[in-house]
Amino acid sequence: MTRRKLIAGNWKMNGDAAALAELDGIAAAAKAAPRVDVAIAVPATLIAPAHARVPGLSIGAEDIHAADKGAHTGCVSAAMVKEAGASFTIVGHSERRADQHETDADVRGKAEAARRNGIAAILCVGETLEQRDAGHAEAVVTAQIAGSLPEGAAADWLSIAYEPVWAIGTGRTPTVGDVAAMHGAIRAKLRALIGGEADKMRLLYGGSVTPDNATELLGASDVDGALVGGASLTAAKFVPIIEAAAKL
Repeated sequence: MTRRKLIAGNWKMNGDAAALAELDGIAAAAKAAPRVDVAIAVPATLIAPAHARVPGLSIGAEDIHAADKGAHTGCVSAAMVKEAGASFTIVGHSERRADQHETDADVRGKAEAARRNGIAAILCVGETLEQRDAGHAEAVVTAQIAGSLPEGAAADWLSIAYEPVWAIGTGRTPTVGDVAAMHGAIRAKLRALIGGEADKMRLLYGGSVTPDNATELLGASDVDGALVGGASLTAAKFVPIIEAAAKL
């Protein structure tokens, strides 16, 4: 089955109004690669101005709350980011699982909130170096899939991003064989949970994706795109990744 590549950026806690100029080059590259879907998740403060600046580019949120409203000081809901111009959100990023102690149930609730409010979600899973070295990587990741997968999971609104925690921002990456093996295990787990819909769902790789390794990683079996952190902050580094996907 042919699945469109998705190249998604995650700015994390970076960026200001001046940084939005980088989106011009990214939007131009996206327009020049019609067979590739391109998306950028920005800090909540930048969603509205980013959407206004490049209305043809998919702008998303880096996180949402599972509730639609309520006494949750400092949080933002799916409805709020959608009103600001977001068409998707990231949920379950390893940094939130670690730093904010989010559980699989928390992540599942956020993904369901995204669906309830009509925006897409990129659901992140991944193991630590200790878990990989102990030989538990696939067991950990497939358990996260089982625990985090939302009700009504379907390819038209949900993608899965595999991000080995130990590779994020470190410059280290697993081998292409390791990535392909993990994506195969994720696909098999999804088939067990949601049947044939699993073959339509895009599986992204995230973890120190750069212009130098993008072609090799994106060409691996069952890799349908990338979730890119640091390299998405500038057009100079992000555009080559889009171009690599367009050539596959």
